Amino acid sequence: MNTEYAIRNTQSVISVEVIVRMDLDEKLKRLESIFREMDRVVVAYSGGVDSTLVMKLAHDLLEGGVIAVTAVSPSLPAQELAEAQAIAREMGVRHELIESHETEDARYLANASNRCYFCKSEVYDEMIGFARSMDFGYIVDGTNADDAGDHRPGRRAAQERGVRSPLQEAGMTKDEVRELARRYGLPNWDKPAAACLSSRIPYGNVITVEALSQVEQAELALRRMGLRQLRVRHHDQVARIEVDLEDFKKILAQREEIVGALKAAGYTYITLDLAGFRSGSMNEAISPNGRRKAPRTAG
Repeated sequence: MNTEYAIRNTQSVISVEVIVRMDLDEKLKRLESIFREMDRVVVAYSGGVDSTLVMKLAHDLLEGGVIAVTAVSPSLPAQELAEAQAIAREMGVRHELIESHETEDARYLANASNRCYFCKSEVYDEMIGFARSMDFGYIVDGTNADDAGDHRPGRRAAQERGVRSPLQEAGMTKDEVRELARRYGLPNWDKPAAACLSSRIPYGNVITVEALSQVEQAELALRRMGLRQLRVRHHDQVARIEVDLEDFKKILAQREEIVGALKAAGYTYITLDLAGFRSGSMNEAISPNGRRKAPRTAG
């Protein structure tokens, strides 16, 4: 949220170490207390387990004073959107869609390592306008305590705009989020972590809507073959498939079908990454300061 927007960030000053050491029930009580500090919230809702849990708790504790908002753009897979809509509908939560226009921003399309900052700036600015129009005082997201150590330039955009992260404030780890989601019977409690389609394109390679569509088509084909935890990394003509190591046999058993599907999506060469699935593996190519590593020279 921008600094002009009156978001009342009242997070208690408790050390992160103390919060993380709390047991799950203690963290849940703290999480409930955080929500009760708020009255009407807009949830930045992606359909993942983190934001779904935030939406569930806000809906239950604030007596319906919650609107879930999903930003729609070419970087969001259509299947992810459909699943998010189905869950919100099942829970009886009002769910609104807003258009975000990061794929019209040259800074985003340039795909530097801070790409997510420009995306989240666009998304949260759109949500600010929506929250204002509805007279809602808070925007919350699904960031959890484990996210603090990742390369996440989008967090700066959220912090600059006063977006609150109740799960992180309560010290809730990803495993604890899944456990609570399981307790509450959320249908996506064990859903693999997802990321926008642009994360499949190496830093420095220009993002195009065509490339995003190509990745989406390829990953959808693999999911229809029974694979859940996966990424198709886009290297121009090359599709680099990442799956869990235990799924290698499944990939090889369906090799011809996979090659055909991914060639139909527009790839010429189909490869399997022998290191297996790694969330955020594109970050391996950047240095600790967020810049791309220089290429190695022969010698």
